Amino acid sequence: MTLHTEKYKQTILYLCAKLGKEVRGKKKLAKLLYFVDFDFFEKNQKYFTGDKYKALPMGPFPVSLNEITAEMTKEKTLKVESVNEHNGYNATEVYTCLKDPKISVFSKEEIEMLDRVITKYGNLNGKQLEDLTHAEAPYIGTEPKKEIPYELAFYRGTDFNNHA
Repeated sequence: MTLHTEKYKQTILYLCAKLGKEVRGKKKLAKLLYFVDFDFFEKNQKYFTGDKYKALPMGPFPVSLNEITAEMTKEKTLKVESVNEHNGYNATEVYTCLKDPKISVFSKEEIEMLDRVITKYGNLNGKQLEDLTHAEAPYIGTEPKKEIPYELAFYRGTDFNNHA
């Protein structure tokens, strides 16, 4: 499995662009990427970003996320800032796209999957997405802190019909 760095970056920009120019929360961004990657693998038997996911306490987490977003910040395509929204809580990482995504890096089926994930999960917050991923076979079937095998996506039984 190879990390598709450019596609990964464009995926983050695409998610941000379609969700009002920003994704609020690292947990939310991590879970949206998980659904893009695992839904795409389940449907097409192909990798999307090519990232690996670990089963962390707050759900699946993409191993390369911090590195990719740091590169994007340097390239001035993404702004990442910590916002204190609530006293006593950890700051929320807010990811804001500074450039439009290059749609040309995606196939038609990849764009369909991105739009599906945005429609289905884009309005949920990090905690709601965490709860959803905790109930899924890939997370349940993986030991804590270990890599989640993509093949476990086939045990999810996702309905890919285009109705919500």
